[in-house]
Amino acid sequence: MAISQDQFDRIVRDMPGFGRDPASVRRRIEAMEAMLEGLFVIPGTSRRVGLDSLVGLIPVVGDLATAAMGAWIVWEARNLGMSKWQITRMAANVGVDTLLGAIPFAGDVFDFLYKSNTKNLRIIRRHLDRHHPATATIDG
Repeated sequence: MAISQDQFDRIVRDMPGFGRDPASVRRRIEAMEAMLEGLFVIPGTSRRVGLDSLVGLIPVVGDLATAAMGAWIVWEARNLGMSKWQITRMAANVGVDTLLGAIPFAGDVFDFLYKSNTKNLRIIRRHLDRHHPATATIDG
């Protein structure tokens, strides 16, 4: 049984977290950043590690996969109506992370230290807090 585009749009709109509203976008971006940069904390340290560091250990394919996920965050930010300057900064963060992260061994250390997705989330949060204050959440 096929459903129409209108029915699909209505179903997606009613599902929590799948909307195009700023609050839903914020939750999706925060979840992606947590997955990429902070799946777990290395015991005995305060360093968070996520898929960006782990998948980046796989040459070429891992770096391209995490670059695509970082680019998705930039795309979501663009859909929020962020300025071209902010989008350019975020794209540069992902680009630097991808280029330097692709260097064998040294790039893996760089991925561990340089959290481009966390930097991009910070830029997005600033924008949302200023332009959509109802989306603000309390970090605990």
